[in-house]
Amino acid sequence: MKKVKIKWSRMKTATKIAVLVFNSLVFTACSSDNESVDTEYPTIDISASNAFPVQCSQINRGQKITFRAVFNDNAALGSYSLDIHHNFDHHTHSTEVSDCETDPIKKPVKPMLYINSVTIPEGLKSYEAAQEITIPEDIDPGDYHFMIRLTDKEGWQTIKGLSIKIL
Repeated sequence: MKKVKIKWSRMKTATKIAVLVFNSLVFTACSSDNESVDTEYPTIDISASNAFPVQCSQINRGQKITFRAVFNDNAALGSYSLDIHHNFDHHTHSTEVSDCETDPIKKPVKPMLYINSVTIPEGLKSYEAAQEITIPEDIDPGDYHFMIRLTDKEGWQTIKGLSIKIL
């Protein structure tokens, strides 16, 4: 068997080339499309004169209401969800500063529960939501929460919780 001698300098050169090829593959595999990453939360605006409901709104059983709000995002909106549930136990997750007058704590018998999700049309940065909701006649009157959850295309979510009263 014949011994093969490889010069040390050729081995160093081959190793350097292999490292350069590997590094260039790694760096070219990473995308640099110069798109910035969306890190901003979307916003829920209920300050318009036709926005509904607002903090401490009163709604009658059997009534049809129209939810109205304006949603905005710096990049693209995704979806929103509405959730109406009782607050007969006075729990809180309201995001409003002012408190509403509450009824005494009571046990629910037939409370309203409404949950609905809506996909916002693709590519919009601003969207005026309008959704009709029927308040059943035979539900328990009292204190309720009206929760608005807005999610942008990237997945950032903003929540606005309002206290309302159903009469």
